[in-house]
Amino acid sequence: MKAIIHTKYGSTDYLKLEDIPKPKPGKDEVLVKIKATAVNSWDGDMIKGRPLIYRLLFGLFKPRYPIIGCDIAGVVEEVGERVTRFKVGDRVFGDLSDTGWGGYAEFVAAKEKALTTIPDSVSFPNAAAIAQAGLLTLQSLRYNGKIKPGNHILFNGAGGGVGTIGLQLAKHWGAEVTVVDHPEKLERLKMLGADHLLDCQKVDYTETGPYDLIIDVIAQKPFKEYAKVLKPGGGMAIVGGKVKSLLQAGLNGKRLSKKTGTKMGIMGQKYLLEDLDYLVSQVAEGVIKPVIGKIYLLEDTPEALQAIIDGKAYGKLIIKISE
Repeated sequence: MKAIIHTKYGSTDYLKLEDIPKPKPGKDEVLVKIKATAVNSWDGDMIKGRPLIYRLLFGLFKPRYPIIGCDIAGVVEEVGERVTRFKVGDRVFGDLSDTGWGGYAEFVAAKEKALTTIPDSVSFPNAAAIAQAGLLTLQSLRYNGKIKPGNHILFNGAGGGVGTIGLQLAKHWGAEVTVVDHPEKLERLKMLGADHLLDCQKVDYTETGPYDLIIDVIAQKPFKEYAKVLKPGGGMAIVGGKVKSLLQAGLNGKRLSKKTGTKMGIMGQKYLLEDLDYLVSQVAEGVIKPVIGKIYLLEDTPEALQAIIDGKAYGKLIIKISE
């Protein structure tokens, strides 16, 4: 099979398309013929090997996982002897970041527990687009309790997968939504239903508000700056950002939350298949329409990853593996 192989940290130049043996599924695994996979910002961090703290997870001196990519959608081709939930021919998708990665390839041996089924009405690219980003979004929206009609929610870095999915869900639930991103993305976010648009190059959102919930995928400011734009009892869920902001959130989140009467901290994603099933049902019903910025072929994966690293992507970038 063909796969994108990652053997050295630094840049996308070190990624190579190679022919390698097709994997065999273990007893609790299924062999999936991958139809589509989605690109995530985490993939870009793995390519660079930075921040250096990530190497504790992904390999200290060289990449631990030769094939990265975690969001897959495809068809079951073979099942292990202990597999009970799937059969050959089933359409499946999931996030493999907790079970070995392997998405940038024609086939992957995936743990049964990492996958769930795709309704016939949902395409493979759309299923791949909601795996990791959808879980982060859904659980971030629940971070401080159930969203109520009229709640004012802000998404910082709204033009990516988390923001474009979250905007649609929040509007469906009756929220008022403010989005923050680069100016070239704002008009498209308005078309998705955003109520207020903030140009990140001109406006510091911590000088606006107040908000019931902030979801920030690129947190960069001192953590205490966020508290002043939250309503009493409001929440701030950090999905990603600079290491300094993440460390402050981890160390000071509980203390600052108690002091300010809010809930602030890092959103720790839980891999729940029932959440994936809910998300894909919302796609099937038309509530969520995954925003796919561009579709690439497998051999063009380095180009897609570079777009993520450069911050130029809108919505989800998809790698089309096979028809």
